[in-house]
Amino acid sequence: MIGLHADCLKLRLASPPVDGKANACLLEFLAQRLRVKRSQLTITRGLSSRRKTVFVAVAGLQPSALLELEAKQG
Repeated sequence: MIGLHADCLKLRLASPPVDGKANACLLEFLAQRLRVKRSQLTITRGLSSRRKTVFVAVAGLQPSALLELEAKQG
């Protein structure tokens, strides 16, 4: 993970952008870090782009929550 960039999270993935593998890796990473079910995450914009919008179906969750969890786990 890279960190916050404005109001977005900037991440670096090792999975290749082939056959949706990078998208699946992104959603799995976010689900684990945010401690939510994978089914609560949806890429709503940018499926084939480097810049993506991910909808998280959890009320009140802020992008900074990922950094807070990372700091606790690190």
